[in-house]
Amino acid sequence: METGLDIAIDYKALIEREAAAFFEAAARYLKPEDVQLLRQAFDVSREAHEGQTRKSGEPYITHPLAVATMLTDWRLDVQGLAAALLHDVLEDTGVTKPTLAEKFGKVVADLVDGLSKLERLEYQTKETAQAENFRKMVLAMARDIRVIIVKLADRLHNMRTLDSMREDKRQRIALETLEIYAPIANRIGQNKVYRELQDLAFKHLHPHRYSVLSKAVRAARGNRREVVNKILKTVSQRLVESNIEATIKGREKNLYSIYKKMQEKHLSFSEVLDIYGFRVVVNDIPSCYLALGALHSLYKPIPGKFKDYIAIPKGNGYQSLHTTLFGPYGTPVEMQIRTREMNGVAEAGVASHWMYKSGDAGINTAQQRTHQWLQSLLDMQEESDDAVEFLEHIKIDLFPDEVYVFTPKGKIMVLPQGSTPVDFAYAVHTDVGHRCIAARVNHVLMPLRTVLRNGDTVEVITSTQAKPNPSWLTFVQSGRARSGIRNYLKSLQREDASTLGEKLLKQAIGALAVSPLLLDDALKAEYMAVHGDKLQGFQEVLAEIGAGKLLPIAVARRLVELAGERLGEDVKVGPVTIRGNEGGTVQLSSCCNPLPGDEILGVITKGQGLVIHRISCPNVQRVDHDKLLNVNWETQRDRMFGVSVSVLARNERGALADIAAAISQASANIESVDTQDTHVGDGFIHIHFRLQVESVEHLSRVLNEVQNLVVVQRAERR
Repeated sequence: METGLDIAIDYKALIEREAAAFFEAAARYLKPEDVQLLRQAFDVSREAHEGQTRKSGEPYITHPLAVATMLTDWRLDVQGLAAALLHDVLEDTGVTKPTLAEKFGKVVADLVDGLSKLERLEYQTKETAQAENFRKMVLAMARDIRVIIVKLADRLHNMRTLDSMREDKRQRIALETLEIYAPIANRIGQNKVYRELQDLAFKHLHPHRYSVLSKAVRAARGNRREVVNKILKTVSQRLVESNIEATIKGREKNLYSIYKKMQEKHLSFSEVLDIYGFRVVVNDIPSCYLALGALHSLYKPIPGKFKDYIAIPKGNGYQSLHTTLFGPYGTPVEMQIRTREMNGVAEAGVASHWMYKSGDAGINTAQQRTHQWLQSLLDMQEESDDAVEFLEHIKIDLFPDEVYVFTPKGKIMVLPQGSTPVDFAYAVHTDVGHRCIAARVNHVLMPLRTVLRNGDTVEVITSTQAKPNPSWLTFVQSGRARSGIRNYLKSLQREDASTLGEKLLKQAIGALAVSPLLLDDALKAEYMAVHGDKLQGFQEVLAEIGAGKLLPIAVARRLVELAGERLGEDVKVGPVTIRGNEGGTVQLSSCCNPLPGDEILGVITKGQGLVIHRISCPNVQRVDHDKLLNVNWETQRDRMFGVSVSVLARNERGALADIAAAISQASANIESVDTQDTHVGDGFIHIHFRLQVESVEHLSRVLNEVQNLVVVQRAERR
């Protein structure tokens, strides 16, 4: 009992010490009344989390207190710090948002709400829950950037204290950190947080590799100290000789970046020479270029390894000169040259707004670039109704490597590495992307899949009649382009699905109702009130039916039940008519390859919509009767259909050429030919063709043409 009491007293003393340190740090730059508000926020948070502990056994209040203390290093304002102290009180405590708004104001309440996970709704998968929570946070951080700044501090503290979690949970959180939160930190310019999150995630995802590599770096640190000291001394001396006032620091590259370099270039640790870099911080921009000249006269620069991020800043507002030099003993030396203000932005990114209230252009650039990025996230969110898909687009958009291109008017556009003119078009505006038909790169007409390079000038040619091509998805790189194309294609498929769904529902009602059913607005509204909580309207119900996500027979049965006394006489609905080119809502089965002219049946398949089979297909026999639908081919068709054909022919020279010529003569297309392992002895061979034909009648003509050849023994549909 005494031990337990001692632990409780120790924790209480610990909390008091940490709280005192936090208030002291906040008081260095906040007004006394602001500090008083933070004391109130701390009291509310401590009371709300009373009795709650972390997995490590510490009182829960130690976590929000540590997060808020971390944020004082970035001089975050009083509302941001209050939100950090309160960021978990809406989850698993009795505190409500209106209570927070009353005590601390609407802004703080909104920040805390943006940082809170959604209520425990019934999501089908953890991935969906994660995606929905992330989408909620994105919307909140688009309204107020402080949401993501507090969230990153929260994630950083959680990662630092992850050891007490179960291994499977550690792995999941570490992977999420590496895929989402570390890239976001990089995207808004918080470089120190980015590097630490990467290393912590690496430690938990690959503990053995992390341990081996960290030991190797510690050993190399001693071995290379002499080289590092020599470079520092020589560089410092050269800058003094050139009358350039500067601070020079050697910096060790983080473990994860070393590990990635070893992976990507298939190097052993001993082959990674540039584990050290150097940073030269000067007073102003002219001094950056003077220092560059001085360093290039000291050590020879490695060709192709110079980047000027001062003239053209990175997408997150980062500015610096980068150059790699041949150092002593042949060691490559990476140099970064920047001003003090640039260094502040490089370390804290958009958070430097609170650290340096000087109106510096670099800080304003960081804010502006972050705002543009957040706006692009909002645009993607509006275009994607699926949270998991939205999260996928975000991951694509968090590429660390970028390419810088120009509009015809000279404006710089920042795109992911490997981007094409289509990515450029969607970056300008979604409508420009939709209507894009061609592009000029450096005033020369180029294909839309052309990979853009730094410095290219891109001009998009549009047409009001144009629309996105599904094949663009195979080469676009940006999340915004991918989201825009997918959303447009979905809207087209949605219309097709809705039309098909209406037909399927009418047929299902006709099969159930003994008399006509009036599907009026009142009945639709009644159905939506009971079953449409996650759908926007009855039109979406029809689209879900057409897409195979709702069974028409189930919807029809519920509608008939709801109709009650309004039922009249029997309703007659004929078979569903299809063309075969309806897109994703109607698919032709690959097991039996139905053709116009075949007797067919439709099978409602979840996630695939209506799948068409030949009535003789063995797979149809195993399908429940209520999932089968009568289907007819439409008379007018405007496409070719795939079918497999087997030919038994004499194994002699020129046989394949004769058969191919006969197929072509019959106006059919050959998709593929397979003759492997098909010898049947007695001088004969089986040849399997995949053909494109118009109908059963057309196939019959093709088979007759082939059958009439002297070399052919038998030709038949497979």
